[in-house]
Amino acid sequence: MAIQIRPEEKDIWRIVQAVIQLVEGRHYAGGVVQLAVAPATQTTVSHPNCSKDCFPTLTPANAAAATEYGAGTCYVDETLVDQGSFVIKHSASAGARRFLFLVTGG
Repeated sequence: MAIQIRPEEKDIWRIVQAVIQLVEGRHYAGGVVQLAVAPATQTTVSHPNCSKDCFPTLTPANAAAATEYGAGTCYVDETLVDQGSFVIKHSASAGARRFLFLVTGG
C-alpha cells in the first residue's frame, strides 16, 4: 500500500518515499466496481480522486464485464463525471460484471 502523506508532513524521509512510490506507479487512483444489476442501467462510482476534469477509464475484470464492454454497451458517461464520483452506463443484466477503474487527470 502506498504511503499517504498530509500537507502538514515534516518528515522528509516519508515525503521522499511517497514520491518514489508515486513514480513507481503506486497511488490511490483506482479501484474495483461491480455494476448494478437489472433493472438498473447505470452505476455511480464514488472516488476521492474524481473531479469534473478527470478521466475515468474502465478495464473488464471478469468474462461478463469483457463481453459487455466489447459489445459497446458499457461506458463512462462523460457528462456525469463530477467532484467525487462518475457514472457508468450499461445494460440491464442480472450477471455479475466487475471492472477495474482508474481515475487520472483533473
